[in-house]
Amino acid sequence: MEQRTQNIRNLFSAPLEVANVGVELFYQSVRAQGTAAVQVDWRPPAGGDPRMAEILGRLEQFSGRIDAANREAQARMDRGDPVWTGMVYAKDVLPDMDRYTIGHAGPALTWQEMCGPLKGAVIGAIRYEGLAQTEEEAVALIESGKIRFRPNHSAACVGPMTGMITWSMPLFRVENRAFGTVAYCTINEGLGKVMRFGANDDSVLARLKWLETVLAPALQRAVELHGPVSLKVLMAKALAMGDEMHQRNIAASSLFAREMVPFLVRAVEDRAQLGEIVDFITGNDQFFLNLAMAACKCICDAVRDIPDCTIVTAMSRNGTEFGINVSALHDRWFRAPVLMPQGLFFPGYGPEDANPDIGDSAITETYGIGGFTMASAPAVVRFVGAASVQAALDHTRDMYEITQGTNTQLTIPVMDFRGAPMGIDIRKVVDSGITPVINTGMAHKKPGIGQVGAGIVRAPMACFTQALEALAQTLGI
Repeated sequence: MEQRTQNIRNLFSAPLEVANVGVELFYQSVRAQGTAAVQVDWRPPAGGDPRMAEILGRLEQFSGRIDAANREAQARMDRGDPVWTGMVYAKDVLPDMDRYTIGHAGPALTWQEMCGPLKGAVIGAIRYEGLAQTEEEAVALIESGKIRFRPNHSAACVGPMTGMITWSMPLFRVENRAFGTVAYCTINEGLGKVMRFGANDDSVLARLKWLETVLAPALQRAVELHGPVSLKVLMAKALAMGDEMHQRNIAASSLFAREMVPFLVRAVEDRAQLGEIVDFITGNDQFFLNLAMAACKCICDAVRDIPDCTIVTAMSRNGTEFGINVSALHDRWFRAPVLMPQGLFFPGYGPEDANPDIGDSAITETYGIGGFTMASAPAVVRFVGAASVQAALDHTRDMYEITQGTNTQLTIPVMDFRGAPMGIDIRKVVDSGITPVINTGMAHKKPGIGQVGAGIVRAPMACFTQALEALAQTLGI
C-alpha cells in the first residue's frame, strides 16, 4: 500500500505530458495551463455511422483488388499529358448536337429544377443562338419542349459555373496524349457580368459573339503557328508561382499570354483587332481556368471504367445538386443537395444574394488542383474568405488523407515540393469524414445579375456514401 501511494505521489509530482484523443477542446485547455500536450486526431470509422462502417469492413475482403485498381488509376492520372491542339466549334465536334441543344454544368435536371443563374444563362444562350429575341420568347421555346438540355460531362465537355455550351460556341480542344482522351471547354469570358454567372444582357451576348468570330479564329491561327501547347508544363510552373488554378489563375494566364502573344502578333494582321485580343487575354486573370478544366477532364476521363476502382472521375454542380462519378461505377451520378459556399462578397452583396454552388469547374479538384492545392496559393486566401494562410495549408493537408497518392509533376513548393494530392478515394472520404474542399465563385441567386463573390465549399458527404453503397452492391455485399 505504501509503495502504491508513493507511485501516485511520484506521478503527480513529475511534469505532466498529455496525449489527448478526440475532442480538441481538452487539448487546448491543457495547453492553456502551460502543460505539454499532443492532439491525436481520432474519429470513429465512417463518422460513427454503423451501416457505412459495416460496408467499409466488408470491403476489406476486396481490398487487394480495389487497391490494385486505384494504383492503376493514380498511375494514369500521373501520366496524363494534356495539350491544347486548337479551337473547334461545338456544332462540328460534339455528338448529337443541334441548335436546340444546350449543354450545362452538373448532373442532368429539368427547366423547373434549375436555379436562377442557370435559368438566366439558358435564356441568354437561346438569344445568343438567335432562336429568340426576348426573354419571353426564350421561355416560351423552353416550355414548348423544343430545347434539349444535357450535362456537359456526357459530351466530353466542361464549362465553368452555369457551363453553357451551344451550337455556335468555340471550344478549346485539349487532348491527353498519353491515353488519347479528348475534352472541350469554352473560352473564359472574364469576371463580373458574364453568362457563366447567369448574366444575359446585350453586352454579354456581344462579348460571346466576339469570342466566336474574332478571338477563336485568331487563337486557331496562332496555335497552328506554334504547334500543340503543353498545358501540364504551364500548370506546374503556375503552381510554383502562387496559383491553385481554380480561383487563382494569374500566373497561368500570364504564362499562356507569354507563350502565345508572339504567335498572335504573327497571325493577326489587323492591328486594332490584335490590340483588342491582347488586351482581353492579358486583362483576364481567369483566362487559363477553362484550359485547366479541359486538361483535368481529359486526364480524369482516362481513369473511367476501371473495374473495382473507387477513384472519383468527376465532381460537378448544377446549382441545385452536387454529383460525382466513380471509376468502377461508370457514368452513374451520385447526387445530393448542393451546399452554399462560405466566402467574401463584392460590395453591395451578402449571403442572402448568393446561389448555392454551381459549375463543372470542380473537375480541377477531381484531378487534385484548385482547393486541393490551396497551400500553393496564399494570395487566394483572402479572396475566398479562408481564415488564414495556415487554413490553406490545413486544407491541402486534409486532402492527402482522402487521396490515393501524389502527383509527381505538379508539386507544392511551400510543402517541400510534395506532390499535389491526387485521386479521391470514396472509401477514404467516408471512413475519415473529410470531404473534398473546392474553391469557387458565387453567382447571384436571381437570373441575369452575375457574380457576387468567391468562397470555399465542401462536397456533400451523401454523394460518397451513396457511391460506396452502390460499389458494395456490385461486389455482392
